[in-house]
Amino acid sequence: MLNIESKKISLSLCLCALIALSTPALSQVDSGIVLAASDTGSIAAKRAAEQKEALAKKAAEREAKKASEGQKSTETAAPTSAPTPPAEEPKGE
Repeated sequence: MLNIESKKISLSLCLCALIALSTPALSQVDSGIVLAASDTGSIAAKRAAEQKEALAKKAAEREAKKASEGQKSTETAAPTSAPTPPAEEPKGE
């Protein structure tokens, strides 16, 4: 009989200890959820706007790079497609 009561007491003590140890972890998780929920306001909108600006800037840089590469390729291709005649040197008398 004493053995059964000691098992019940030790089981209840272990259960209480686990609950006490997990309580701070649960409160930290809740604060993380609260912080994430509060981040949905103006801060999130600001971050989204910054990301859009960065993406637009990258796209503009890519377009400018493609355009400059296109101009370089046409400039290098133009002299080879239409050779210029050599300039005549004046004859010295």
